[in-house]
Amino acid sequence: QVRLRESGGGSVQAGGSLRLTCTVSGAADNLKLGWSRRPPGENSEGVAAIDSYGTTKYEYSVKGRFTISKDNAENTLYLQKTSLKPEESAMYYCAASYSGSDALNPSAYTYWGRGTQVTVSS
Repeated sequence: QVRLRESGGGSVQAGGSLRLTCTVSGAADNLKLGWSRRPPGENSEGVAAIDSYGTTKYEYSVKGRFTISKDNAENTLYLQKTSLKPEESAMYYCAASYSGSDALNPSAYTYWGRGTQVTVSS
């Protein structure tokens, strides 16, 4: 199966930046990829997504601040996060699927990483 592993999380001050990385192994061709986050005690929500053609989609609140990208040769997914807000503290997960029409819905994804923690302090 496809395997995903996130890295790059950590603690930052409000307004700071982080770059999350997801390494993808297995059958990566034609994968739809995305990032979701799960605050403590809350449900997961989609943050950003990118399909096999490079088309991107963002949750409204992160537009202009977060950028999702991928390196196809290295099978690596990125989420560049700038101007971080305390309410964006969460466990961030990389996810993948071969199908699905709602790229920002976590239930659309089949494969998941184990998460990387992001803590934004005020």
